[in-house]
Amino acid sequence: MNSTTRIQLSIMMFLQFFMWGAWYGQMSKYLMTTLGASGDQVGNAYAAFSLAMIISPFFVGMIADRYFAAQKVLGVLCLLGAGVLYLITQNSDPNSFFMLILAYCLTFAPTLALTSSIAMQQMRSPENEFPGIRVLGTVAWIVVTNIVGYYGFGDNVMIYELAMYTSVVLGLFSFFLPNTPPNPTAGASFAQILGLDAFKLFKDRSFAIFFLSSVLICIPLSFYYAMANPSLTDGGMQNVENKMSLGQASEVIFMLLIPLAYSRLGVKKMLIVGLVAWILRFICFGYGTVSTEWMLYIAILLHGVCYDFFFVTGQIYTDNKAGDQIKSSAQGLITLATYGIGMGIGSKLSGIVLDMYTKDGVKDWTSVWMVPAAIAAIVLVLFVLLFTDKKALVATDQKVAV
Repeated sequence: MNSTTRIQLSIMMFLQFFMWGAWYGQMSKYLMTTLGASGDQVGNAYAAFSLAMIISPFFVGMIADRYFAAQKVLGVLCLLGAGVLYLITQNSDPNSFFMLILAYCLTFAPTLALTSSIAMQQMRSPENEFPGIRVLGTVAWIVVTNIVGYYGFGDNVMIYELAMYTSVVLGLFSFFLPNTPPNPTAGASFAQILGLDAFKLFKDRSFAIFFLSSVLICIPLSFYYAMANPSLTDGGMQNVENKMSLGQASEVIFMLLIPLAYSRLGVKKMLIVGLVAWILRFICFGYGTVSTEWMLYIAILLHGVCYDFFFVTGQIYTDNKAGDQIKSSAQGLITLATYGIGMGIGSKLSGIVLDMYTKDGVKDWTSVWMVPAAIAAIVLVLFVLLFTDKKALVATDQKVAV
């Protein structure tokens, strides 16, 4: 890959995650502060993203890959998304917001797969070249959340204006990206997108337990994405967005530690460490205050352990368990079940729980956070007792890198 293409792909990835980071983590605070939304309405808004994540693989795998150049599809979707974002900036009704954010997510969710596809098709060795491009996305998320935090507009419509302008820029820029033409024989079938080929893996009890645990742990994950920002803000923490970006920084660090941890601990212990970290972080969120702010910092910084040690390790486990013939179906099944079903349930439940523990406009955040902590604890017990895979992987450094 030449330097010009590398720069183009890096800019693409930066803009993609800059656009996403501008609004996603701040949406709950915006809804509650500016639009006066209830917890249920907040939960529905985040569930819209999960619904779009379920639908988007069918669009990308069965339509876009086969009939249209990927960079042109990306450009059109970003420009359409910018139009929907403009409508969001003009909206002041929390009831109408759900349909608008759903419409936007339907344009945005497919772009996550498209940017990865565009990048990888320009690479001779994706396993070696892609991480250096993808890391620009994490950098962009850190940058944009710090901008939002520094200027203090995390609770107003400017988060969507910033996303809108970025969407326009990426939309126009996409038409100048390296050509990624359609392949009439490529794309995934309906069965492959659903991961039906991977159902044979459920004959292995350990994989079935891992799969169920992955779905269930996405419920607490949704609590974090939807409720961390308003919880920290209500607790009196200053510059919340800036401080929450430390979670993405820790994600980069622990991602780099995965090969070493994987070779030393193996898959089961790493997954257990990830689950324990989830419980600990929710306890810290629940009982941390401005006078014990170190607990809140621990909760934020544990994001790297929680996400990398469970989800990234789980992807490696799935890849090895599935083998070459059905690994794509297996990863597709995991993605649909976790980001679609698991996070969708979690988003809806988080809103219901918030309303349950809100009285006279005052939110009992300690009680709210104990719910995902309890769910994570149940998943931990389930996993420890039932995951008994004697062939649990101790991957080679080369396999882990992939």
